[in-house]
Amino acid sequence: MKKLVIAFIEKFITAVSNNNQTVERYFYKGGEKYKKGLYKEALADYTKAIQLNPQYAAAYSNRGNAKDALGDKKGAIADYTKAIQLNPQYAMAYYNRGLAKYNLEDTEGAIADYTKAIQLNPQYADTYYNRGLAKVALGDKEAAIADFTKVIELNTQFADAYSVRALIKSKLGDKVSAITDFTKAIEVNPQDANAYYNRGYAKDELGDKNGAISDYTNAIELNPQIALAYFNRAKAYRHQGKILLTCADLQKASELGHKEAEAMIEENCKK
Repeated sequence: MKKLVIAFIEKFITAVSNNNQTVERYFYKGGEKYKKGLYKEALADYTKAIQLNPQYAAAYSNRGNAKDALGDKKGAIADYTKAIQLNPQYAMAYYNRGLAKYNLEDTEGAIADYTKAIQLNPQYADTYYNRGLAKVALGDKEAAIADFTKVIELNTQFADAYSVRALIKSKLGDKVSAITDFTKAIEVNPQDANAYYNRGYAKDELGDKNGAISDYTNAIELNPQIALAYFNRAKAYRHQGKILLTCADLQKASELGHKEAEAMIEENCKK
């Protein structure tokens, strides 16, 4: 009798072990497919893993990522919520649910999730960054600046944090500090055409026309499709009395769809 019991236990342990291996295999396959952009296939594998182990929080969270990538934000939120129910300490599930809520315009819900994720993992810079964006959407600029500052404390190479903080500072009237932040963003990412354009605009508003023209030019070299860069460079050239350069830039801005440029061509270039 003892031998039968032992044999049964051994078979039970083997079955559990095999089941766990199968679960992990589906989970791993889902991850590999997700990385390749095969989101439907990844979703199917994560679903298999969940069917075999309904307590697998990471499988729900990753399936949520696949649903999110397929545009099913509500389905993604349901999976993230299940992952959190199974593991209330799952910081990444809160973070991802926050992203999905933000995309569904539940900005306050997103902030609540980002805040919980920060409480669980205060070292993840992306969470502060996205909470900062959500605060900007709600008009809470000072609080947003605090979040972007925290991002930079955690990761000094986070170019977008400098750029967004600079934009907020510029809107609050602190052009000098904004220029400093744009400059840092450019140092981190010299290919960021928007940072050059926005720094140029800040310099323009401070009366530094030569500095503005230089930055607009850099922005155009990196991205020749920025109509505003041509338009504002044209205005800076006009301020300096350089009519030929003004008209050339206005023409280009007009070709790119800038309506005000067309009116300025009539005013400045057809006399």
